[in-house]
Amino acid sequence: MSGKIDFDANAAKAVEAMYLTPDVVGQRVTVLDALGLAPYEHVLDIGSGPGLLAEDAAKMVGAEGRVLGVDVSDAMVTMARTRCAALPQAEFANCDATKLEAADGSFDAAVSTQVYEYVDDVDKALKELHRVLKPRGRAVILDTDWDSIVWHASDAGLMRQVLACWDDHLADPHLPATLARRLKRADFHVSRVEIVPMLSVGFQPHSYAAGIMRGIRSFVRGNAEKHGLSEEDIQRWYDDQLRLAELGAFFFSVNRYMFVATK
Repeated sequence: MSGKIDFDANAAKAVEAMYLTPDVVGQRVTVLDALGLAPYEHVLDIGSGPGLLAEDAAKMVGAEGRVLGVDVSDAMVTMARTRCAALPQAEFANCDATKLEAADGSFDAAVSTQVYEYVDDVDKALKELHRVLKPRGRAVILDTDWDSIVWHASDAGLMRQVLACWDDHLADPHLPATLARRLKRADFHVSRVEIVPMLSVGFQPHSYAAGIMRGIRSFVRGNAEKHGLSEEDIQRWYDDQLRLAELGAFFFSVNRYMFVATK
């Protein structure tokens, strides 16, 4: 993966908090519904993060099923193992999406949410995904296209600068636009593509929008110079969002795209 964000223990806690917001909980329900898990199935969660989706999947497949969550972050793997300690059918390992440590045809289903946009060689990762799925195995992949963002700001130019810098944290901030073609090239059949929006009309502290604001501010502070941004610019951008929130003028929307495919 790109490694442009260091998912250490502090970052893992921030991601966990964001994944517990109502917005992302709703997204997780949508993804699991599309995955359609049944008891006894074996499931691969690529980029399992803090283990929230893997925990739900493990409960759905039951004690006779299996869930393997893989992530490149040691902190995430540790968090997921702790969360799922009472679910022996859930296992976690440090593993890269382009080199999955699993035998051919091991899994009935696989899921990857907000992961492939961080992967430098997506085509290689999709070939690996195809390899480890059983014949007629299914995959659900969800990623963001940051071209879809609509975010109100008092200074539109400053917002564009900040978001251009934020794009640097991903290998491909616009992956969904090419993902259907890439899946077909990897011998998948794409059966569904749906939009899963993250939308905040008005500011709520416990929301994806609030969490991503903090995440963007943190990342941009460490990568601002190449985009001509100062510390004062970044703080002015952040303070403007808080001011708009106080005025009832906060608006944030970005689209995630969910692809359902079969081998």
